[in-house]
Amino acid sequence: MTRTRAKICGITRSEDALAAARFGADAIGLVFAARSPRELTAEAAAAIASAVPPFVARVGLFLDADPAFVRAVCAAVPLELLQFHGSEPADYCRAFGRPYLKAIAMGDGLDAASRAREYPDAAALLFDAHATGGQGGSGRSFDWTLIPRDLAQPVVLAGGLGPDNVAGAIAAVRPWAVDVASGVESSPGVKDHGKMQRFIDEVRRAG
Repeated sequence: MTRTRAKICGITRSEDALAAARFGADAIGLVFAARSPRELTAEAAAAIASAVPPFVARVGLFLDADPAFVRAVCAAVPLELLQFHGSEPADYCRAFGRPYLKAIAMGDGLDAASRAREYPDAAALLFDAHATGGQGGSGRSFDWTLIPRDLAQPVVLAGGLGPDNVAGAIAAVRPWAVDVASGVESSPGVKDHGKMQRFIDEVRRAG
């Protein structure tokens, strides 16, 4: 069986990025959303990204950003993937010439399957507990049974995950990857290395 991947999002310090990589994270997330307590400048993100060892993907998270801002960040920061958390349409998401993840806001109460079909070229679809306009990282979960089961794209599960529940989440959803931010923090943007290691160990055990 294919193993479940793990992404640690909301990294704001190089030491946390290095620890995530050392513990076995497959990707780290760098946030460029203005309302997030984990927001980075392009300069700070570039310093973190440059510290990340090979074969750990660097993902940039945006929320309804001006296209010029996204292009400027992409020029300054080596990002393998873009992650869009707002109401961005597919033509916007694909315009930057990078693989992208599209977050589906499960807090809206909308038809997730029809929303997912709007992004046929997304590298993966990320299901999170936030509502449209939110950037995630709230620590809230949602009803995992609402995730469509017949999607063409890989599923990334986020929202309220942590070391104590990620194994159960993987067993219930069988996602391609799981994404955590607040569930492995001591404060917003500051990662707890013990929690990160436990989280990734649980992902490996379950997936």
